[in-house]
Amino acid sequence: MRRGLWFMAGAGAGVYAMVRVHRVAEVFTRDGISDRWHALTLGARLLRDEVAQGQAEAETGLRERFGLVPHGVPELVAAGRADERTQEGGS
Repeated sequence: MRRGLWFMAGAGAGVYAMVRVHRVAEVFTRDGISDRWHALTLGARLLRDEVAQGQAEAETGLRERFGLVPHGVPELVAAGRADERTQEGGS
């Protein structure tokens, strides 16, 4: 019984080691390095998009908090200021 247990433990360790060596060898092939490079660039692109989205949301929140208008939307001029501008231009 004891020999069978040790045989199974050794066989399991051997299989585990072979799988690990195969995975490490696969990483250093041309396809493995290419896959890792593409995964890295995809991750960087996703991070960039998430950061840009977070920045846009934060800017929108700050603009709402401070009462600022978003880009591209004309700001309404108060009635008193509009009258002053027309009087200055007409003089």
